[in-house]
Amino acid sequence: MKAIVTSFAVGLALAVSPLALAAQADDDLSYVLVSHAPDSDSWWNTVKNGIALAGDQMGVTVEYRNPPTGDIADMARIIQQATAAGPNGIITTLADYDVLQGPISDAVASGIDVIIMNTGTAEQAREVGALMYVGQPEYDAGFAAGQRAKDDGVQTFLCVNHAIQQPTLVERCQGFADGLGVELGDSMLDSGVDPGEIKNKVQAYLSTNPDTQAVLTLGPVSADPTILALEENGMAGDIYFGTFDLGPEIVKGIKSGVIEWGIDQQPFLQAYLPVVVMANYHRYGVLPGNNVNSGPGFVTADALEKVEAYAGEYR
Repeated sequence: MKAIVTSFAVGLALAVSPLALAAQADDDLSYVLVSHAPDSDSWWNTVKNGIALAGDQMGVTVEYRNPPTGDIADMARIIQQATAAGPNGIITTLADYDVLQGPISDAVASGIDVIIMNTGTAEQAREVGALMYVGQPEYDAGFAAGQRAKDDGVQTFLCVNHAIQQPTLVERCQGFADGLGVELGDSMLDSGVDPGEIKNKVQAYLSTNPDTQAVLTLGPVSADPTILALEENGMAGDIYFGTFDLGPEIVKGIKSGVIEWGIDQQPFLQAYLPVVVMANYHRYGVLPGNNVNSGPGFVTADALEKVEAYAGEYR
């Protein structure tokens, strides 16, 4: 007789997989976390810290893998390779549903349990057969940021998108525009990931569009060079500046008044919780009844002490 547990929000019954039952027998559990992040994106160090701590605490092995350049097709191949290796579970981002749904669904079909983290949605997690979703609804976060900026008097903006090929980052820009009640149009800049190019493109845009009232960046990759761009053109502290995610330079910018707020999606929890949930699921057959929204939370200069102490490590 198969052990049955109740799935997350949709209320479906999920049978504990044969792999899970085997893991309960010898308790030698191994997981792979696959992200879409390139090697150059230091924001993901917090994710690595999250799985390392969870692995130590739960007594399981967790490996982090990613496409070095952030190529989604390469990420799909990494998921396929991880599936072939037969871990007890895969924790993965869902940065591009069209490209990744096949490999993830195949992993589930092979008997490997999957949790979606960071990118994607709860609905997409259900569609690929994942146990649950842990992350920040990206459009909703962008919309909340747009409403906040609108309340502060912003009507025009630049969204600096360092990974325009990822639909979830486009959702952040679109949500911000909708929150403001304006068209996204040409306000989204395809900046790329090279810091020098980002700085130059931001300066060029602001020079060409002098009526721009606000800048939105989507993480440290785009925020850090944008800070430099604003310092060089004399707009730092004068133009409204909000950003997604946190990092050492972003925290400094919030503290100095250059950045109004940072949206904390708590990447530590996005990595830590799936490992804990999966280990307890495989050992005891227990599973939370809901997905976990790890963000958004707005970090301002009023609440920086602990964030500043752990920025880039656990925050």
